[in-house]
Amino acid sequence: LVDADNVLKVIAQVWKEDRVHFEIVQQWKLEEQLPELAGAEDAVTAVLPDCEGRYWFVSRKGWVGILEPATGKVSALRLEGEEIQNSFAVDKNGVYVVSDRAMYGMKTVADSDQPSVVWREAYETAAAPKTGSLTRGSGTTPTLLGERFVAITDNADPQIHVLVYRREMDYAGDRLICKVPVFEAGKSATDNSLIGIGNSLIVENNFGYDLFTHMMFGRTGAGGVARVDFSEEDRTGRVVWYNPVISQTTVPKASLENGLIYVYAKDRDAGRGIDAYYLTALDFETGETKFGILTGTGVSFDNNWAPVTITPRGSISGKIWNDSTNTGWQSGSTTGYDTGEVGIAGATLTLYGCTTTSTSGVLVTTATASDNTTCEKQN
Repeated sequence: LVDADNVLKVIAQVWKEDRVHFEIVQQWKLEEQLPELAGAEDAVTAVLPDCEGRYWFVSRKGWVGILEPATGKVSALRLEGEEIQNSFAVDKNGVYVVSDRAMYGMKTVADSDQPSVVWREAYETAAAPKTGSLTRGSGTTPTLLGERFVAITDNADPQIHVLVYRREMDYAGDRLICKVPVFEAGKSATDNSLIGIGNSLIVENNFGYDLFTHMMFGRTGAGGVARVDFSEEDRTGRVVWYNPVISQTTVPKASLENGLIYVYAKDRDAGRGIDAYYLTALDFETGETKFGILTGTGVSFDNNWAPVTITPRGSISGKIWNDSTNTGWQSGSTTGYDTGEVGIAGATLTLYGCTTTSTSGVLVTTATASDNTTCEKQN
């Protein structure tokens, strides 16, 4: 990661005294070799390793740099007159960066660590940042699909488009495969990455989101989630389905195991002045809302751009107890792992989207009330 002082830090996860700790194992102050990063006008937006072990980084004011960890040397180029407000993507062939003006394919100059532009594709931008967007350009980190495609959205007025490009560094033809308009004209923006599955993309509408000026007392943004499919052969794309769910700022996730898209939604019909938030699942094939679980009411439950995160194993486990002290862990615990308040016998836990039918997705704790209760279910 890169901190607020533009120090690139490599952090390791280590075990000490039977607990996980984080330790800084390497760090470099980027401003020492790239003084243009100093001051309030610029800052590093994102950092990622490439397949050679080098650390690429991008900055708000258009710098693209590489740090070679063996020597600490920094090499960089600047996209003049452009800003970079998103993260970027990496594969074995190069790095894919989106600025507020264009989509780029980059790699290093032969026999050096100097970044270079291999291809550039300009896209449509808004006249000014929309409510729900940080800049007038794309709000999406590039999404890689298979070995050949990369996808973003533009920020066109009055309606954004899903854009799919060929990304191979040596590709000689027209890179743009399709340009598909999504969401209502005049109410269309996104500042989150797309989900890519095969030749399908899931896009979320963030237009109108501004937490403290627009989102309190039951108000919402425009909302909407859509699936776009594209065809390489026909060089076309189409909207397969649209769901009006108000997923205002979530980085959504997909489960290939159960075919669900997970978003964090706000209920526009919760009642006058009520801000009600739900973990919500949509069917990838149809767009149908499969379930929504209330997480809480009040603006403090707004996720404010935080992502949905799901575990790769598809499991749920933990202790079930009466949290009488309202601390979030069992009484007497300072770590969340210690025992304390007693477990609850006979508690029923329903697992939505569970693919195992032998228990119908329902678990019932069997420990006595004096025990700490643990239950786990593998999908």
